[in-house]
Amino acid sequence: MEWFTAPDYWLARLLFQRTLAAVYLTAFLGAALQFRALIGERGMLPVPRYVARTPARRAPSVFQLHYSDRFFALWAWAGCAVAAALLAGVDGLLPLWGAMLLWAVPWVLYLSIVNVGQTWYGFGWESLLLETGFLAVFLGNDEVAPPVLVLFLLRWVLFRVEFGAGLIKMRGDTCWRKLTCLYYHHETQPMPGPLSWFFHRLPKPLHRAEVAANHVTQLVVPLLLFTPQPIASGAAALMVLTQLWLVLSGNFSWLNWTTIALALSAIDFSPLTGAHSLPEAPLWYEIVVLAVTALVVTLSYRPARNLVARRQLMNYSFDPLHLVNAYGAFGSISRIRQEIVVEGTADPVAREDGDWRPYEFKGKPGDVRRWPRQFAPYHLRLDWMMWFAALSPAYARSWFGPLVERLLENDQDTLRLLHRSPFPPDAPPVYVRARLFRYRFTTWRELRATGACWERTYVRDFLPPTRLESTAHRGPSPRP
Repeated sequence: MEWFTAPDYWLARLLFQRTLAAVYLTAFLGAALQFRALIGERGMLPVPRYVARTPARRAPSVFQLHYSDRFFALWAWAGCAVAAALLAGVDGLLPLWGAMLLWAVPWVLYLSIVNVGQTWYGFGWESLLLETGFLAVFLGNDEVAPPVLVLFLLRWVLFRVEFGAGLIKMRGDTCWRKLTCLYYHHETQPMPGPLSWFFHRLPKPLHRAEVAANHVTQLVVPLLLFTPQPIASGAAALMVLTQLWLVLSGNFSWLNWTTIALALSAIDFSPLTGAHSLPEAPLWYEIVVLAVTALVVTLSYRPARNLVARRQLMNYSFDPLHLVNAYGAFGSISRIRQEIVVEGTADPVAREDGDWRPYEFKGKPGDVRRWPRQFAPYHLRLDWMMWFAALSPAYARSWFGPLVERLLENDQDTLRLLHRSPFPPDAPPVYVRARLFRYRFTTWRELRATGACWERTYVRDFLPPTRLESTAHRGPSPRP
């Protein structure tokens, strides 16, 4: 069937696949390096405890059958190896069926991780990677031109990512409608990047123009993805540019890069590359693609209905395989930034004026003189959850107590998640406490005078001084 394939999109497919492979590699690398402290056998939210109370039909995963830290490590590093192979283009050396199987491997591997990751894997870009990765299985390699139906389904994902985010903003915080959200966002976002201070200090009229442009990009431009070329390519290219702008302004894990990969798949590069001849699709491949398309279209009913629902869900999976999901971001914007500062002391008695030493996290603000780093697309899961915990102690109820226990034990797996521990490995603290501070970016004058990019003010205690004996039978709970 001539209509079945789109030879002009061979370069779009190539760029999409290599970008997605790089995202997969980042995701598996983060899983391999962080899992022991988060979900390992001695982690804050252990996988064995989770699978013991969660049926496999709700969380399908290989770890329902067996779990050990060694097995999980092998699983995650295997994902790194397969993603690296895909990034190097090994799928192009295989027959069509072999390439499809190779692309299916990282999807199966990562699905097993996400479905037992609990709070640490509750982010929208986990489902986005799985949904996109599932469709990538059926995009083919150089033995066949890209199938039109799969390209259309990738645009459908991109549409829901952008349009869903636009709708959740218009239905959510009034500052989006007043065009004032960027007065606060760069300062209060989960994890600022090295340029966020400068973005925050842009003139307010420019911030208002940014918000207006965002509404156009998320509410109007996505509709153009389904128009004839070159309009659709122009819309996708504009999305790539806006996502790169977001990459510069903060750390949003691989959300932006997966969106960029999706947008690249919608661009017709043939005016630059010329015609490219590829073999026709075999019948079995056409049947598989038609069956997958029918499945995705059927499963799209609830996500599509969610877009027009008054109570729109944000970053929600409707099935345990994460095949078709709802997306959105920043439906509400914090006006002030609050941060939890965790401190320990070796003093035998916990005094307010004692020798309290702060733990420094890798990405979240702590030391006011420490400039934000660029970590995205790498995802610092503990740092992100600390931002949520500062918004409400309810976000920390399941894991903050276990975190404190491990700091009191000088647990090395946990300390590897941090930038710096103030205590030597053989001398853990006697007490750990947590205090809530309000942080704000300094002004140009303050930055020149003090060299500090942040200014902070004490708000209240988050967790009173806690020692190991008090956590032997129950984890400490943050005070509301």
